[in-house]
Amino acid sequence: MMLERRPNPETLADLRDEIDRIDACLHEMLMQRGEIIDRLIAVKARAGGSSAFRPGREADMMRRLVERHKGILPLDTVESIWRIIISTFTFVQANYSVHADISGGDAQMRDCCRFHFGFTVPYVTHADVADVVAAVSAASGDLGLVPVVSSPASGAWWQQLAAPAAPKIIARLPFVERPDHPAATPLFVIAKPVKDGAARDSVLYAATLTRWRDGLNAALGASGAELVAKAPEAHAALLAVPGATPPASLREALAGHGVEISSLTEVGSHAARFDFVRAS
Repeated sequence: MMLERRPNPETLADLRDEIDRIDACLHEMLMQRGEIIDRLIAVKARAGGSSAFRPGREADMMRRLVERHKGILPLDTVESIWRIIISTFTFVQANYSVHADISGGDAQMRDCCRFHFGFTVPYVTHADVADVVAAVSAASGDLGLVPVVSSPASGAWWQQLAAPAAPKIIARLPFVERPDHPAATPLFVIAKPVKDGAARDSVLYAATLTRWRDGLNAALGASGAELVAKAPEAHAALLAVPGATPPASLREALAGHGVEISSLTEVGSHAARFDFVRAS
């Protein structure tokens, strides 16, 4: 909705009146959004219900937001506002909590959680990744936040996601990558498997190697994949692979570089992150 600007000359009172009209309009539109969510809940109920989390749609919404943004309002503010709107209206559809691994520090994890999920969604802390996975497994629809770069004590934590019914990675934060991001800690979001609406630009696999090889990074790079995390003592790796690359092709590409995989299990997927600097 576009509001007509008053002709010049303008007074401070005129400008403040215009701001008040815009504020009222924004509030009215948020309430209208809430009414639509209420109708959405009813439609989902008639259809047998579905997950409130739609990682693919959320990524599309954020991508469009960043692409159209301009003006003096900082992107940090816009991103956080929309993240909170999305997260809060998802909470309205189906209450959930966010469980966070704070083994690397509570302050930065709390900042990231509040930036991406706001204050309405409950924030629950845990001592390690295993406790987060267990909490998400036990809940009906909660989320977990796990640092992409986890502490060595966490070991091959991603193997806990390998069972079919175990939680899976559904997103990677922050979605918008740029220098000096206020919530820059790289995080995985885990949830119970999302039946539809998943983003599959990047697919994550728990891999067990026949033996650990120092050339793994080079082998993965040649196939367009990425070594996200590793536990050499367990011959274990967490691999991010382009969604269009089938597991058989990955195995073949790695074998060509002398890297053999004894097991390869999908443990989630996420949208391609938006590189704001490159896009600009």
